[in-house]
Amino acid sequence: MSKNNTLFNKAFKNLFFSVLLITGCSINIHALTYFQDTNSNINYNKYQGYILDSETNKPLISVTISVKETNISTITNDEGEFLLKVPKGMAGSKIIISHLGYRDKIVPLSKFNEEILKIKLELSVTELSEVTIDSKDPEALIQAVIKKKGSNYLNNNTIMTAFYRETIKKRRTYVSLSEAVVDIYKNPYESPKTDVIKLFKARKSADYKKLDTLTLKLQGGPSSALWLDVMKNPELLFTENISNNYQFSFDKSTKINDKDIYVLNFKQRSHIKEPLYFGKLYIDSETLAMTKAIFSLNMENKEEVNKMFVRKKPKNAKVQPTLASYTIDYRQKDGRWYYGYGKIDLIVKINWKKRLFNSIYKLNVEMAITDWKKNTNNENIRPKDRLKASVVISDEASGFSDPKFWGEYNVIEPEKPIESAIKKIQKKLQKLN
Repeated sequence: MSKNNTLFNKAFKNLFFSVLLITGCSINIHALTYFQDTNSNINYNKYQGYILDSETNKPLISVTISVKETNISTITNDEGEFLLKVPKGMAGSKIIISHLGYRDKIVPLSKFNEEILKIKLELSVTELSEVTIDSKDPEALIQAVIKKKGSNYLNNNTIMTAFYRETIKKRRTYVSLSEAVVDIYKNPYESPKTDVIKLFKARKSADYKKLDTLTLKLQGGPSSALWLDVMKNPELLFTENISNNYQFSFDKSTKINDKDIYVLNFKQRSHIKEPLYFGKLYIDSETLAMTKAIFSLNMENKEEVNKMFVRKKPKNAKVQPTLASYTIDYRQKDGRWYYGYGKIDLIVKINWKKRLFNSIYKLNVEMAITDWKKNTNNENIRPKDRLKASVVISDEASGFSDPKFWGEYNVIEPEKPIESAIKKIQKKLQKLN
């Protein structure tokens, strides 16, 4: 096996969650209760709003909302909606709203006044006057990014709190939702030590095991989302022979957090046979730190792609992933960048023998860092308490029976279609029972 293949297989073993397809069996369905604040001694305020494009009024997705001069943050959902929970002692603070290609906006928390605000962002069009790295040699830019990792990213141990969600849709209908709060014990970016995760609490809303002959599960969950941190886990993209694997070119520049950003296109070279990636890297023009990456897997080699994802399936089903795309955002604090948000989208097509129609499943995983602190005492998680990469979060979840626990934690607001789907599922299950 070639060195390229060895690195490739190692990266996929850690990054990609597996798809498990199991013929039906029964399971208890727990009632859905979203974020009810039943504790009379609430020590936080809630701030809710929508982030929109100022010209089109369309909602902006995955916008970062953070409390100024803190590590508290959240992300907008697919409807541009957010809910931010801030300790009451910070009621006089301001929030910073930032998104790719838009101007940052600062809003005082006092402006909410218990109302749901509609906040509009303006486009930030920019053309960098010159490229400090030779524009004829984009590979020099990516080499500079790798070289400056030690000075650009967190150089101390940290403990991060993250919100994790995974959803499964059968065609356009949501059939499963699992959520979790996890603690991430993150090592310095130049450390070879692997980051570890502890599952703090998990819950699930529904499962179609009683409603369908097929159950689709995700194996990997938060570990896969964390492995997307390609600056901490360089074997995914930034291998020693990255120039042999990928071809780079410059795209039109943009802005993130009011900073000028180089945009670098990349795709696998034609002589590489195993599936690799194609996409865009967003690089801060001043520090040469990578601030964002959006990429997808080359799906042309269907047989190899199938081996990567599918771990278990019925004999009479042909399963084929048709799309795998990834997004990672980095945030900056005190001049250092760190992993802030990761998202994985996967589409799987299932053909059954002797059936006329196929089934299309859309799987989504996202994890957002909502707070963090320096791990000054070098605390660690005991091996037995660490979340394994093989975990199935929906199997670990205990239902939505503890609304008090979720009260103070920042989460990504659920989309309205998710809530509607769960109500329909519950009604159908009541009839079946």
